[in-house]
Amino acid sequence: GYQPCDPQIICNRVNHVQTCLEELEELAAKRRKELEDSRQLWTFFQEMEEAEAWIREKEKILAAKSCGRDLSSVVTLTNKHKTMLGELGNRRALLHQTMKKGEKILAKKSFGSAGIQEKMREVCLRWKKLEEVTGLHQQRLEDALNFFQFSAETDDLVAWLQDTYRIVSSDDFGHDDYSTQALLRKHRAVVDEVEKHRAAVLSLRKQLALLAPDHRQGVDVQIRVVEVEQLYGEVAEVAVLRTQWLQDALAVYRMFSEVHACEVWVDEKEQWLEKMEVPEELDEVEVVQHRFESLDQEMNSVMGRILDVNQVVQQLVDGGHPSSDEVRSCQDHLNSRY
Repeated sequence: GYQPCDPQIICNRVNHVQTCLEELEELAAKRRKELEDSRQLWTFFQEMEEAEAWIREKEKILAAKSCGRDLSSVVTLTNKHKTMLGELGNRRALLHQTMKKGEKILAKKSFGSAGIQEKMREVCLRWKKLEEVTGLHQQRLEDALNFFQFSAETDDLVAWLQDTYRIVSSDDFGHDDYSTQALLRKHRAVVDEVEKHRAAVLSLRKQLALLAPDHRQGVDVQIRVVEVEQLYGEVAEVAVLRTQWLQDALAVYRMFSEVHACEVWVDEKEQWLEKMEVPEELDEVEVVQHRFESLDQEMNSVMGRILDVNQVVQQLVDGGHPSSDEVRSCQDHLNSRY
């Protein structure tokens, strides 16, 4: 009972299958697009959740508001903050990319896009607040760093001034001309250093004025600056006094040395005069006469040295030198012998 199929039927079946296949492909493409849109949507929300979690984490860190207790801890926190700023920059770039994705999703007006605008607005506000808090924290760290650096420099200056005060207030003025000159040279070097530190002391108030109000208005730091200024004034004053004392000591030792030299000369001439006998020969008389002429010239020279000694003694006595009595006694002894 076989009969051949009508060709039209075959064509109709083939066309039907072709149409079904096209419909299937169209549905598959639509499904793929919907799935891709859904993936993009949930990827967007996931990235936004990660951004919010990161923001919350940094907010907790910044909420502590710890700026350190000393210079070392502030430097450590500053380095950590710099690291966080780097992370903030990287996270900002990622968030910018995510925002672009959200804008593309909104532009497509695909299903499930409700809430994207609200999420973007919410995260943007939190991010803006985070950047503001980060900037404030950075400013606090910089203020703390400036304060502790100022405190450390002030402490170093105080330590130097205290050491220098012990040096310039020494009661060692040497025991002779040479040792006193050595001490005077060292002291002049110290005086130069004191003068070099004058600018650092004078700049303390300017540095204090540049500190943050919370730091510069503290009673302790203001008292500290006044103490440094007073200590520097004492060091400078004592340094000037020690310069004068060393110069006086040097003048005394030089005066003693000059007195000793003059007395040695007097001793030599006294011994020569005591031992001298009047010669009987004319030639010998001329030799003695020549010696007396030389003695007269030497006496004039020594007289000039003795006058210089008397002048130095008068200056020391007028200046209230502590060894005035000893110096006056030495002067009187020399003058009486001459």
